[in-house]
Order: sequence, then structure tokens, then C-alpha cells
Amino acid sequence: MQVFTSSLPDPLFAALSEKATELKVPKNKIIEKALALYLEQLNKAAYIKSYRQMAADTDVMLLAEEGMQAYYAQLNSLDQDETR
Repeated sequence: MQVFTSSLPDPLFAALSEKATELKVPKNKIIEKALALYLEQLNKAAYIKSYRQMAADTDVMLLAEEGMQAYYAQLNSLDQDETR
């Protein structure tokens, strides 16, 4: 495990200390969990942004539609094979 040293504004450190005491957990555990959640949210935001960009790209949409048509034809073929 890596050691990380940082400084926090006094009000934030006071709130962290208060919450750590209230929850009876070390401050570093609260920071660790908060950072993990924050990084997860950043990843989700980047994921959403990339999908919004793809949705606006007509070439990507046409490619997706072509793929769905092929998938639909494949499903119909499988259904016909099962009913025989």
C-alpha cells in the first residue's frame, strides 16, 4: 500500500474528523471510500459522454442499424429452424 500525504482546508478536515469520530472509523478509510466513489463517478460521466457523442454520429448510428438488421435476420432464421 502506498503512503499519501496531503493537506485539507481546515473546515473540511474538521468535518472529516467529526464524521470519523461519529462513525468510529479512521479518517483515511473515509477518504479512501470517498475517493473511490468520486473516481467511479468520473468514469461513469466519461462513459455517458462517449455514448452521447456516438449517438450524435450518423455513421455510428447507420452501422448500428445495419448490425441490428443482421441480428434480426439471424433471430428469424433461428426461429424458423426451431419451428421445422
